[in-house]
Amino acid sequence: MLCLRPPPLPLISSRLEVTKFSQCTSSVVVCALKGPRPRYPRVWKSNKRIGTISKSTKLIKCIKGLSNVKEEVYGALDSFVAWELEFPIIAFKKALKILEEEQEWKRIIQVIKWMLSKGQGRTMGTYFTLLNAFAEDGRLDEAEEIWTRLFHRNLESMPRIFFDKMISIYYKRDMDDKVFEIFADMEELGVRPSVSTVKMVGKVFQKRSMLDKYDKLKKKYPPPKWEYRYMKGKRVRVRAKHVDEFDGANEGINRGVEIPNGSTESNEDDAVEDINKVEGSSHGSDESDDEDANMNLNEVS
Repeated sequence: MLCLRPPPLPLISSRLEVTKFSQCTSSVVVCALKGPRPRYPRVWKSNKRIGTISKSTKLIKCIKGLSNVKEEVYGALDSFVAWELEFPIIAFKKALKILEEEQEWKRIIQVIKWMLSKGQGRTMGTYFTLLNAFAEDGRLDEAEEIWTRLFHRNLESMPRIFFDKMISIYYKRDMDDKVFEIFADMEELGVRPSVSTVKMVGKVFQKRSMLDKYDKLKKKYPPPKWEYRYMKGKRVRVRAKHVDEFDGANEGINRGVEIPNGSTESNEDDAVEDINKVEGSSHGSDESDDEDANMNLNEVS
């Protein structure tokens, strides 16, 4: 039998887009088959982010042209940190480093005193910078005051750099009794002095004609035979040949010993020569052993 069926109706498919709305306004609105809707930057947000380096330079420009009046400098610093959510301690540290390189000792003293009044930056590094600024500005009484306060507060944990700094301050001003006093405190507390400190104390002993104590000092603290230097990114132990040459340049601030370029090159050359000697001796011994072996074989044959 034949049955007649009506033709199928045309399928009309309507593409419906489902949009999901969430209660959180900060979430991304997702559309079907289209991905996340692009978000554009807000008008009130700034794309430029100020780092610590630009902040430190801005701080220096803010206080550079001011007078030495305390209220004026403190007011400028207060306005600088007025809109900061957290105290920009890193920017201030970098600014102090730049001012120290420019030898702006009065500005350093004003900035550090303002920081301490706000309860910020109470570290040994900040106090050492303040002590150095007092010494370089010629304010010895205030330097001694801060040294005495720190010494009594941190008696057994006082860093060696503070002892070296005070000895260098008194050594420059020919205050030999004070040098002996600081050095005696180092001996009592068991703090080993640096090479430059031993050299300065030894010169004071020689100036006072105290040769027996000078000999005892040299025997107790002999100059180091080895030093560590970084050559091509590696830590290498080299002989200390030029200790006396670069110690005199760093008697003011004993932050570490620096070697001139010539001395490092000489140390590198010495190290290379030693390696070549060792290699040459090893090659020579191998050749002699080969010759002896050949001679023995010829005798046997």
